[in-house]
Amino acid sequence: MNPCAYRITDGKARKIALTEAMQDGGGLVWVHLAGIDDSTADWLRETGGLDPYLVDALTATETRPRCEALGHGAFLNLRGRSREELHNSDLLASVRIWAVKGRVFSVTRKPMIAVALVQAKVEADAVRDPGDLITAFATAITEDLDPDVATLGDRLDDCEEHLDASRIFELRRTVSRVRIAAIAYRRFLQPQRAALEKLAALPGDWLGDDDRLHLAAAADRAARMAEELESIRERSALMHETLSDLRAEQIDSRSLVISIVAMIFLPLTFITGLYGMNVAHLPYAQEPWAFDAIMGACAAIAAGVTIYFVQRHWFSR
Repeated sequence: MNPCAYRITDGKARKIALTEAMQDGGGLVWVHLAGIDDSTADWLRETGGLDPYLVDALTATETRPRCEALGHGAFLNLRGRSREELHNSDLLASVRIWAVKGRVFSVTRKPMIAVALVQAKVEADAVRDPGDLITAFATAITEDLDPDVATLGDRLDDCEEHLDASRIFELRRTVSRVRIAAIAYRRFLQPQRAALEKLAALPGDWLGDDDRLHLAAAADRAARMAEELESIRERSALMHETLSDLRAEQIDSRSLVISIVAMIFLPLTFITGLYGMNVAHLPYAQEPWAFDAIMGACAAIAAGVTIYFVQRHWFSR
């Protein structure tokens, strides 16, 4: 557990020790716990005084974006980019938030980029109440994730612009990576939009009208990103099919060349095999010019077959 805590009084934030977080000092207290282990759960249960259901929700291993009203507060789970490289099927780290009037607890399992952005806002005295803090999280996550989603679209645009049969394998790897990332992002952004919309509609005096507007804006931005990711996923599938068609055409073209070469050498193989038999009385077998004649005949046949194919443009197919 790597904790940090802030007390915000009259719009002024100051960092405090974790032991002071539960003392009654007025204002807003934000406690952030980085890392999930037994000490995190113990602190939330014993010192934080949270319900076991909330402790389990804040320290769960597998999570998805959701919002749930509990008593006078709300539990919120959001997903955002991490500073660490995560598994391909789970590219976004989670932040679990429990907010009531006067207190906010947040827990992360992996280091999130949004946490540092929110800390910067708190230290700049831009946060006054729980609604401001949750809005700061939602805004930081969407603003950080938006350029990454745009980059996925740009990478796919580059693949479509430089579509070339000579770069099939390189393009297929790039398209596959873009498609995997788009699917992984969209998996969380769609429920994240619903969670933010639900939170904006919750009753409670700890959420101001401006907070609800900012949450609605963050939800709209998440919806736009989800739509963009769906478009990227469909374009990636179409691009993959196009590359597969190019690969099939490339194989067909090479197979055609091999077949043409085989057809050129088929009559030559017959002639050389016929005169290579170890039997008596082959025509002109004893003549000194027989070898030159057979080689000339083979060259003439090969040239004739090649000219026939060239005139019908078989080599360019």
